[in-house]
Amino acid sequence: MAKEHSFDITAEIDKQILKDAYEQAKKIITNRWDFKGITADFDYNEKGKTITLVSATDSKAEAMFDAIVSEAIKRGISAKGIKEASRDTVGGGNTKIIVSINDTLSKEDSKTIVKKIKDLKLKVQASIRGEEVRVVGKSIDDLQTAIQALREAELEIPLNFINMK
Repeated sequence: MAKEHSFDITAEIDKQILKDAYEQAKKIITNRWDFKGITADFDYNEKGKTITLVSATDSKAEAMFDAIVSEAIKRGISAKGIKEASRDTVGGGNTKIIVSINDTLSKEDSKTIVKKIKDLKLKVQASIRGEEVRVVGKSIDDLQTAIQALREAELEIPLNFINMK
């Protein structure tokens, strides 16, 4: 039996699942009767971690954004990882929404997670390792308590708990 157990906390989003959600949302919008004959452009920039939506009206652009978020949620991606970065009016009266995809833990987010774990006063150690936080403890029950507390916490980032050993 292992002396110490651990798990990692990340904010990673599976890019293939996100791409599938994007493609399905695109298909749903192009087949909707209220989008027939109007502008409804999608552009997914995987490297830039953005999705650009352009539509004829503000409400149509909002519907496109909602379709992407709902398809992502259906596939197990947290809505916290998909945020509206900006909304602008572009040529021809069209509305452009830029959606950012947050799949990394910043230093501040990592520090917040470590602080929340320390506030639990469990016999676990949390350490920041690049874009992830490693939590180590002798009791699996303490680790599971930490996971549950973080799931219930009101954090603005999606959390994934991986590599439970």
